[in-house]
Amino acid sequence: VQLQASGGGLVQAGGSLRLSCAHSGLTFDFYHIAWFRQAPGKEREGVSAISSVNGRTYYANSVKGRFTISSDNAKNTVYLQMDSLKPEDTAVYYCAATPVPDTILVISTELHEYEYWGQGTQVTVSS
Repeated sequence: VQLQASGGGLVQAGGSLRLSCAHSGLTFDFYHIAWFRQAPGKEREGVSAISSVNGRTYYANSVKGRFTISSDNAKNTVYLQMDSLKPEDTAVYYCAATPVPDTILVISTELHEYEYWGQGTQVTVSS
């Protein structure tokens, strides 16, 4: 399994960015793909996730209403549209994936539950 995150950059507060996570080798019937971020001196935290079981999504409270996760299955890519960016959104953003059973009810963003990780992409929001 390979995950390739891209789309980071420098943007002013209030601006937008769209991150992409291109994945390959996800041959499992069902899986979750999540975006995590890690700011300097802070722990990595879950930002958003999407389930291939039913398309359900999860957002951390800090990004709810500003970020949108989506999946293009034809392109094997998951996107994170980030609008109304704030300086506190500055971090390295990572995408990760894990196989799940089709009976799963909850989308987790616990780090230890994600088996496959891509490299990070830097997002910097200036004030």
